[in-house]
Amino acid sequence: MSSLLETCKLLDQSSSALSTIAVAVAALSCEAARANLSAFDLSDSGDGSVAKDDIGVASDIKVLLNGSKLVASSNNGDGKVNINSFSKIPVFNGNVREAVKSLHSVIGVVTNWDEKFGGKVLHLGFELRNLGESSLERVRLNLGSVGFEGVKDIFEKDCLSEESLRNGIKLAVEAGLEKDYVKLVKEVDLILGIVWKIVAWEAVTAFFVLEGAEVLNEKSGGKGGEADGGNVKAERKRKKKVFLGKGTSVIVEVLKDRVMSKGEGLEKVVEELLSFLDPKSPEFDGFLKKVKEVLESNESRRIPKTPKGTRDFAKVQMAIRKKAFSVITKVFERHCATALDTPAFELKETLTGKYGEDSKLIYDLADQGGELCSLRYDLTVPFSRYVAMNGLTSFKRYHIDKVWRRDNPSKGRYREFYQCDFDIAGQYEKMGPDFEVVRILSEVLNGLNIGDYEIKLNHRKLLDGVLEICGVPPAKFRTICSSIDKLDKQPFEQVKKEMVEEKGLSVETADKIGTFVKIRGPPLELLSKIMGGIEGSELLKHDASKEALGDLSVLFEALDKSRCIDKVVFDLSLARGLDYYTGVIFEAAFKGGVQVGSIGAGGRYDNLIGNFGTKQVPAVGMSLGIERVLTIMEEKAQNQTVRATETQVLVAVLGDKLSVAAELVSELWDVDIKAEYKVHKKMMKHIEYAIDSKIPWMIIVGERELNEGIVKLKNIETTNEEVIPRNKLVEELQQRLNP
Repeated sequence: MSSLLETCKLLDQSSSALSTIAVAVAALSCEAARANLSAFDLSDSGDGSVAKDDIGVASDIKVLLNGSKLVASSNNGDGKVNINSFSKIPVFNGNVREAVKSLHSVIGVVTNWDEKFGGKVLHLGFELRNLGESSLERVRLNLGSVGFEGVKDIFEKDCLSEESLRNGIKLAVEAGLEKDYVKLVKEVDLILGIVWKIVAWEAVTAFFVLEGAEVLNEKSGGKGGEADGGNVKAERKRKKKVFLGKGTSVIVEVLKDRVMSKGEGLEKVVEELLSFLDPKSPEFDGFLKKVKEVLESNESRRIPKTPKGTRDFAKVQMAIRKKAFSVITKVFERHCATALDTPAFELKETLTGKYGEDSKLIYDLADQGGELCSLRYDLTVPFSRYVAMNGLTSFKRYHIDKVWRRDNPSKGRYREFYQCDFDIAGQYEKMGPDFEVVRILSEVLNGLNIGDYEIKLNHRKLLDGVLEICGVPPAKFRTICSSIDKLDKQPFEQVKKEMVEEKGLSVETADKIGTFVKIRGPPLELLSKIMGGIEGSELLKHDASKEALGDLSVLFEALDKSRCIDKVVFDLSLARGLDYYTGVIFEAAFKGGVQVGSIGAGGRYDNLIGNFGTKQVPAVGMSLGIERVLTIMEEKAQNQTVRATETQVLVAVLGDKLSVAAELVSELWDVDIKAEYKVHKKMMKHIEYAIDSKIPWMIIVGERELNEGIVKLKNIETTNEEVIPRNKLVEELQQRLNP
């Protein structure tokens, strides 16, 4: 047992070193291949959708390549970003880091081997295989750019292949199934050894692409030696000045110093580099330390970060958000609502007890002068407080603003996010406001053009009737509703286990609930079946359920006449966990490829406003999950052109006279033309900027135009230019912008 643990510790140490060196070597390959860096534009979006170790690897690569002239930025150059061996570097290397950390976390505390521990070793083996295969692809790409055939011949003698890695994993899996942990560790250690050789070869081949000709030429005293033989490609590489990254240049210099102090000849140089990169080499620890110093000393490590569950929005995201908010506001104002704003934080007592089990997600603030406050959890409770505080008996309002929840971030789920709410408070015709808010939700989702969706709809009284019929004690209605509300994320068996083991229901009661919550279908059709006793006939014998069915009958007929019922599904499993709902409840779900969960929800809450005052004012509302909708829109926008600004005209001044630009652009601003200016001596800088920013028109003014009292007006799309008098500029431009 002790010897096995010692072997595992060595495996852990060697894998940890590999996870560092492999990233540095991958950075060298990026330069050798002139790769595009867009694959490394990863950041923590705050929703947990990108693994932290992937982000860490991407950050390390960018640290190493900072200042390099050999790689293309994400906005420039063709590069090789579409080649998996480059675009998958953050994933494969990040997964190895994660697997190493997972194994390391138990090595110091484990006393007995079990399947879980063996699983961590096997998991490391799989991730090492993936990294090895990715590195091997880059070795072959590098070999295609190396100017010396001899390097390829030496490489082929090592017989490194994907097959050896796959065979190693096959043997490791077999050992794991047989619970032969000694063999399992041995096989994973063999895989690690193969991957070390591959990564060493990746370093050697990248080094030869970047510095090989110069090194061999220097070692042969400038006579060419084995680097010569009429090899023009190698000679060109020798002459060309190479600008490496600040980090990779240090690594290349270390490797160069190593080979320059040893014997001459191509084969000897390769041998020395492979020996130097062997983790068993006495000089390896010094090299590893140098790589770590490069990564840890870089200033980018001190760049501030956003808190978990939050994110910044760059110009493209802001353009999408602006468009979305415009569509939503237009719909809300079409339905004649008044805009309302409330404080970002409320008294804690205002929010307490309104959200059921989700109350634990409220952000509490530190005591400020004797008041206990909390950040608002939603926009509905502040709206209800406002209506009660001002003694209103009817109010139709919309509110678009941020809310905060101490939730666990996931894809489309943040701790700080916008909500877009529409609520109707007051006494109206039966089901009138309910119909309108469902219709509004449908209009908004259609207007945003996100794709297919459905609106699940139920009635809280109907759900309470189901629970009473099934034998759930009234005191447990709300907590069981919270369990049922998880059915869109968990299978019924898992929810049933929670209801029985954690909340004390009998198995029979939970199973009976299961028969009801599986009932769903087209609204009018399913309602007809229930009213006819074909499905859920017990509901007709329950007064509250029968009343709810009557409400739904009126609502479904109105939705049918409004031509939006085709998106609605009558679903008895819909619960909505918030305590304040009293009637109709609904929830919208996206049915496209992006998995984001609920994208909108709402319902009737007749008693909430009364909690804050003396009058009971019935109300119904909807809230759009705008962050999740924006996630969908951002995914769609990846294949579309999105303009970050609405600039109509670029005033391009050739030279350095700011005063000329100021005069021209101010004339355009004065007549409400969206314009910006640029002062630069080179024409192509202006044109490139206009094209990149998708600005349709450009006004060109140079020394000649100033002397002759003219300007040139250029159509960027057609490239046509025309000369117009300076004093006619605004008039001519307005005609073209507003034909």
